[in-house]
Amino acid sequence: MSQNNKIKSGLKAAPEKMTIAGNLLILLDMIKIEHTVFALPFAFMGALLAARGLPTARQAFFILLAMVGARSAAMAFNRLVDWPYDALNPRTASRALPMGLVSRRATVIFIIASSLLFFLAAGQLNWLSLLLAPLALGWVFFYSYTKRFTWASHVVLGAGLGLAPLGGWIAIRGDIQPLPLLLSLAVLLWVAGFDILYALQDEDFDRQSGLCSLPARFGRVRAMRLAAGLHVGAGLGFLAVAWVAMLGPLYWGAAVVAAILLMAEHALLSPQDLSRLNQAFFTINGLIGLVLGAATLLSFWP
Repeated sequence: MSQNNKIKSGLKAAPEKMTIAGNLLILLDMIKIEHTVFALPFAFMGALLAARGLPTARQAFFILLAMVGARSAAMAFNRLVDWPYDALNPRTASRALPMGLVSRRATVIFIIASSLLFFLAAGQLNWLSLLLAPLALGWVFFYSYTKRFTWASHVVLGAGLGLAPLGGWIAIRGDIQPLPLLLSLAVLLWVAGFDILYALQDEDFDRQSGLCSLPARFGRVRAMRLAAGLHVGAGLGFLAVAWVAMLGPLYWGAAVVAAILLMAEHALLSPQDLSRLNQAFFTINGLIGLVLGAATLLSFWP
């Protein structure tokens, strides 16, 4: 059977009718809305660094709306684009779209609504935020196609999440400076590294399906080494932010803690044992964002 026929046969029909509330709950679960914690602290870090203090309540509110809107649109778009492959992958076959728990039409409406929320929030911040909003959303949409043609898809994803601190900075200052770009680079390296680790579990499926990923292209051992190298760069980047921004010992300590957490993430995994991958991926990476974000906030607290 051809790959296209396998994809078609693996799909399940989506429900024709479902309440709006029911669709929304399933969609929010599908995009793992709680994982916004990965990018949100860095958006506020960018805002705090730009303000050299606390942003106004209005600015913080619209930064929050912009981040939720952008991530929700990007994740739903990714699930929609990857639906045929998710249906064939045993790890992802139970997701909402392959299982027929939510329709493609509802997903498209959700993507449009989330995108509009993002644009509305960006427009309430400043003209540069609104001007760059389509480019930012276009980039994270583009990521969803990259596994079809390049093993560098992890870097594309990292660059997408790396836009968070730059976006937070622009929301406050309305310009672009080296400091937020440095933080964005650190986030890029961090995200690219942990996305390589996450892709380890799909190494065989990606190879068999013709999808590109570093584990599928170079094998598990080399991919894990590259992820470790990227995380060394990320740790140094977080420390460099403290130096460039002239932050105090609280942030320096948090950056050291983040580096230790990154080392722990790799210590939990080995080429022969990925059983603790979820713990390494979700728990540790969530903590890194929260630790750095909280330290930055407290560094500028009145």
